[in-house]
Amino acid sequence: MSVQILGTGSYLPPKVVTNDDLSKSLDTNDEWIHSHTGIRSRHIAEEDDCTSSMAAKAGKAALEAAGVSPDDIGLIIVATSTPDYATFPSTACLVQAALGCKGAGAYDLQAACAGFVYAIEQARCWAKVNKGAKALVIGAETLSRVVDWRDRGSCILFGDGAGAVVVGEAEGAGPEAHTVLWADGNGASFIYRDGGTRLKPQPGMFPIPTLVLQGHDVFAFAVRALAKVTNQLCEKLGTTPASLDRVFAHQANGRIIDAVARRMKLPLEKFYLNLETTGNTSAASIPIALDEAVRKGELKKDMKIVLCGFGAGLTYAGTYMQWPYL
Repeated sequence: MSVQILGTGSYLPPKVVTNDDLSKSLDTNDEWIHSHTGIRSRHIAEEDDCTSSMAAKAGKAALEAAGVSPDDIGLIIVATSTPDYATFPSTACLVQAALGCKGAGAYDLQAACAGFVYAIEQARCWAKVNKGAKALVIGAETLSRVVDWRDRGSCILFGDGAGAVVVGEAEGAGPEAHTVLWADGNGASFIYRDGGTRLKPQPGMFPIPTLVLQGHDVFAFAVRALAKVTNQLCEKLGTTPASLDRVFAHQANGRIIDAVARRMKLPLEKFYLNLETTGNTSAASIPIALDEAVRKGELKKDMKIVLCGFGAGLTYAGTYMQWPYL
């Protein structure tokens, strides 16, 4: 049985914060931020939005694009590092209620910026063994609420948003696809969020739940990981990166993607880029880019693409597919 992406959707909150806006409170400017990151603006959630509400809006758009009723969804997976609640209930359960997917199971998956690829692989396997069933896979983040807005090295990178896909059975036999999932816990200190349970709180100690980023270490890891993932996927399927139509890499930093393109000797035009106006939306970045490409008519049937991401953990993952088959 073959599986495919039946529809895509995304949501970006209407509030936009530009580099010029950030320069009013940080020692930086638009030229510096853009030259170092490729980012000019990012979307920031308003007070009445949160990860679950943005995820539900992206999920609704994907259901509509797929022509699928909420009652037809049997599984909801939300990839996120910024859930509504610190532990439970899951953000996916809140999305299930908001969308009215009454018969669906729901859970969150945490693999940081690689989370969407991890989640879509779980949904693919689940759909293969549940004939006719459909899954809703969402990447959603409210990173603006966990970054330290005093830290110029990290807060300039991140934005909020959500992207979603509906996964279900395909008619007939689809082209072969392949996924790789990896992790390297030795790099756990490169990206982490403070305020967890690793350290026992002392009297007067108040953990601040902010994101901590070792930028140089992450950059070096990301370039190696994205190139490794893409090369191994192509090798597995007996092809080469040069034959790819598009690469949908995690939109973390324009300089990372540029370095990956040079390392792989690929033209930068092969890489879909939208981070100039979205920033780094972590697990949401790949599905937001997919939806944007679909709605612009830039992602067409039978195009050979790779989805690849890297993130805290360290995690990295990729999927080779011939659109829209998984």
